[in-house]
Formats: sequence, C-alpha cells, structure tokens
Amino acid sequence: MANYVERRVLELKPTKSQAEIAAQAGYTSPNMITMIKQGSSKVALDRVPALALALEADPAFVMRLALEQSIGRAAAAAVIEIFGAPITANERGWIEAIREASDNSDPRLTSRSKVSVNAIFRS
Repeated sequence: MANYVERRVLELKPTKSQAEIAAQAGYTSPNMITMIKQGSSKVALDRVPALALALEADPAFVMRLALEQSIGRAAAAAVIEIFGAPITANERGWIEAIREASDNSDPRLTSRSKVSVNAIFRS
C-alpha cells in the first residue's frame, strides 16, 4: 500500500496536491497521506472508496492492498479464497472482451490461450 500511494501521489502531482488528495479521501490532515506512504499508518477499510477516488485508482485494487495491509497476507488470501478476488474495472474490460470474442461461450483457459495472453503482456 505504501509504495502504491507514494507512486500515485507522485503521478498526480501535476494535477493535484497531496493536501487535495488527503481532503478528497476525507482526512483532515495531509500528514495522513505521508504516514500511509511511509507505512507508519494503515488505511482503514472504510476509507478505501474515498481514497481510491482521490488517487484516481480502481477501488477493488486499493481494497486488495488495504486488506493485505490490514489483516496480513495470509488472512487476506483466505478472504479472497472465500469471497473471490476483487475484480478491477480494467479486468472487467478484459472479461467483457473475452465474452464478446467467444460469443459468450464460456471458453476454458487452455495452455495455448494462456500462452497467447502472456504474449500480449510481454510485448
């Protein structure tokens, strides 16, 4: 979480300040963002939607990071195993493209199709 927040704050620096991000996330002090970036403070799970909006990030992705930070990797993995992994808006786009391309036939992920997907991301 700390690395991600730090990166997003830097990426957004040309358009919004850390103080603006903090205010949009509902924090009264911009110092809270600093503490999150330093890893000295955790993001409360109920703050995830507002923080994601302030960081212009996908809430599901930020929730995954916050869960891991809040309850640890093993517990976060257990939650995801039981409830399923949160799917980001970008991932939903991929799923919709696959459904459209397959005419909603629910295609199985074969080793050949996996190689093709891997090739897309390694180019």
